Amino acid sequence: MVPKQRVLPKFPCKVEAELDKISSLPGHIIDNILSHLPIKDAVRTSVLSRKWRYRWATVPSLVFDTQCFSVSSQDPVLIKNKLVSIIDHVLLLHNGPLQKFKLSHRDLLGVADIDKWILVISRSFIKEFILEIWKGQRYRPPSSLFNCQNLIHLELFNCLLKPPESIKGFRNLKSLDLQHITITQDVFENLISSCPLLERLTLMNFDGFMDLNIDAPNLQFFDVGGVFRDVSFKNTFSLALISIGLYVSINDVDEQRKAGENSSKLLRFFANLPHIRRLEIQSYFLKVIFLVAS
Repeated sequence: MVPKQRVLPKFPCKVEAELDKISSLPGHIIDNILSHLPIKDAVRTSVLSRKWRYRWATVPSLVFDTQCFSVSSQDPVLIKNKLVSIIDHVLLLHNGPLQKFKLSHRDLLGVADIDKWILVISRSFIKEFILEIWKGQRYRPPSSLFNCQNLIHLELFNCLLKPPESIKGFRNLKSLDLQHITITQDVFENLISSCPLLERLTLMNFDGFMDLNIDAPNLQFFDVGGVFRDVSFKNTFSLALISIGLYVSINDVDEQRKAGENSSKLLRFFANLPHIRRLEIQSYFLKVIFLVAS
């Protein structure tokens, strides 16, 4: 008598069914899932099935940081070439609206390739742009950056800003974060006053001027740190949250006291802050205020 053969369950079909369930999710949910993955893992989903081959190419958020690739070599040239190759490849295949672009890799210098990438994304309706250059001299962004008029959030680290005179700022910008920046006073003031919707402003470690003048009618949050001689506000009646960490020499304070300017500067500082709810001042700045007011 021949034993009856057992029929084994077809587990691969179950796996394929589960995969099909994921594939049947709405496109914006899949894009959201892929956007939370490092770009290297998002690209790897292309091997799941034919449906997923270029699914990653429509994600609205591209982040290139230390998680986007790994390389065993310590050769900075090899690392730079690998990173440039990856970004070139991703931007070439990307198909669809791009809302966020972040470049923050500790081994990337301010290479000329960045100009090309900014030009590419400026042709999209980019809403969030983050550029952090961790090595080398300060990078000067091209004029195409200032053509991104749909920007809502802009964050720059270790940059030299010299926009064309024809540029009038960002009409939709609500959040601006500038750290380790070289910029002239007139360019800075024109930039701030030309962002009418600006609500959040962070400034850290500037070069180029010493007197900080803020003219932003919708500003609600302001965080500043660095070497500034004076901070004054104009049309900032919505400003509610302020964090200040200014560093000036005691000699500068003594000169201001002799000139009799200190009391008026302190009064002017608070005059345009009628709705302030929270004020954070670092200890060294408290010492300066005490010396100025005495």
